[in-house]
Amino acid sequence: MLDFSSLQQTALTQGVASRLLLAALLGGVIGLARAWHRKPSGVRTNLLICFGSAMFTFLSPVLAGEGGNNRGQIAANVVQGIGFLGAGLILHNRDRVNGLTSAATVFVVASIGMACGAGLHLLAILSTVVVLLALESIGAMEQRFNLKAYSLIYEVRAADLLRAKTALLVSMDRLGHRLSDLDEDRIGTLERLSFDVSATRKGHDALLGALRAAPEIDAVLTFHDAEED
Repeated sequence: MLDFSSLQQTALTQGVASRLLLAALLGGVIGLARAWHRKPSGVRTNLLICFGSAMFTFLSPVLAGEGGNNRGQIAANVVQGIGFLGAGLILHNRDRVNGLTSAATVFVVASIGMACGAGLHLLAILSTVVVLLALESIGAMEQRFNLKAYSLIYEVRAADLLRAKTALLVSMDRLGHRLSDLDEDRIGTLERLSFDVSATRKGHDALLGALRAAPEIDAVLTFHDAEED
């Protein structure tokens, strides 16, 4: 004789497992995209946020019980908790605010986890695709069409540091950039200047061209700012 209660419990367990595994998968995929760009919220962070949000969403009506008046209370508090976590990713550095995209990503990853926990698999997958397009394609378009300024760390190398500083300042003044937080050090016979500049792609191209054309400067290298979103 079939044990219908056992079959029902097995089906419920399998349904919960599929929701949680999907949440972990989708959160991990978004985390991979962030880790590829060396952002602070990587694979583990996004995976755990998505998984935890799915778990809380599923547990909310279970813990409230069949006769509970507020079966979404625990799930509703997920939004507040993620808000505190996202706020910790936002940094204000001089005239720049960093981490807004990372904070927004954490917020939307939590919503994807909640959709998984509610059993809305198709909605969760569609939302993940939209998030990946926003992070990758739109970000590239912003740079290509000069819609957004971004920060690069410049490293200027020269044998004569004083003449290199003068050439650097002249180039920066001509292009309308302010030189601030200039670091200098010496490695053997080579002297090096390091500073960061926030500009559009055309602005960076113009500055690089001007610095590389200066005879006082031997080499110019650029690096992506780790705090840049």
